[in-house]
Amino acid sequence: MGDRLAGKNALVTGAGQGIGRAIAIRFAEEGASVVATSRSIAKMEDLPEISSRITIAELDVTDASAIREVFGVAGPLDILVNCAGWVHNGSILDCDEDAWQRSLDQNATAAFRTIKATLPSMVERGCGSIINVASVASSITGVANRAAYGASKAAMIGLTKAVARDVIATGVRCNALCPGTTHSPSLQDRIDASDDPAEMHRTFIARQPMGRLGTVEEMAAAAVYLASDETAYMTGQLLVIDGGQTL
Repeated sequence: MGDRLAGKNALVTGAGQGIGRAIAIRFAEEGASVVATSRSIAKMEDLPEISSRITIAELDVTDASAIREVFGVAGPLDILVNCAGWVHNGSILDCDEDAWQRSLDQNATAAFRTIKATLPSMVERGCGSIINVASVASSITGVANRAAYGASKAAMIGLTKAVARDVIATGVRCNALCPGTTHSPSLQDRIDASDDPAEMHRTFIARQPMGRLGTVEEMAAAAVYLASDETAYMTGQLLVIDGGQTL
């Protein structure tokens, strides 16, 4: 498709499906060598067939030792995308301690760990782009039944800005991609599990003034922009792509 990421080495978490998978594929199309990771390696088995630039690795982002092992094998990275995540459906009254902790561990603490694993080599080489896939359901806006999810994604935004500030003079950048409601396998699973899937689908669409859901390909295109040298002067920023949800 292009060469905007030619010669760059990237690692994408949460590449088993949805936005993470689309990012891994698009990065490879743009010339990057990509390590695609997921807790379920079976979901990624076709990725090396789609592109010879993609290799796959099993990774549970809540396992600190597994992160160290996978990142050690991956070697120095030019691009890190933190896309692995989990959505708890419910208000704070519906959220128990386990669901709260899982939200923080998988959505925020995982990014803390992966950034720590790759940042020293980026700083040493004086370049690198870190992209945290957060959400508009965060510190940007409140969304019903997303208490734990919104809090954890807000933490990712805070981490993004803190990292960006700490390494601002090193050549390493850290930005957050904040999607609105995006049609992904995980969203479809939540729709299908509802009492009235058709009504649930209409409810999700109604959030966006554009009258449709976002696509994973649109989010992947935004990730390419953040990863590329076109945004060399951009750090600590939020790229919101939400169909007008937060206007």
